[in-house]
Amino acid sequence: MFIAMNRFKILTGEEKTFEKIWKNRDSYLDKVKGFKKFNLIKGKKFENYTLYASHSTWNSENDFISWTKSESFRLAHKNAGQNKEIYMGHPEFEGFEVII
Repeated sequence: MFIAMNRFKILTGEEKTFEKIWKNRDSYLDKVKGFKKFNLIKGKKFENYTLYASHSTWNSENDFISWTKSESFRLAHKNAGQNKEIYMGHPEFEGFEVII
């Protein structure tokens, strides 16, 4: 298995906007080969931002990479830059191979 995570720093006061964006978007993941599960998780609140992460689980890293090159990926991310004023910097990607 493979876990893909993007960490987002969301400016203080914009948390509800960010959560609404994710709740209302169509990810198209339910039709993608190798996709297992998705969660949006909220972390610690700092002085200027709140930490969030998108957390998706895949059968393999290759399945995840194939999705990033797919039409489903392009559709899911077509409006990604529309709300950049709520972010502190760009998302930070982390990928993990599941060992146990």
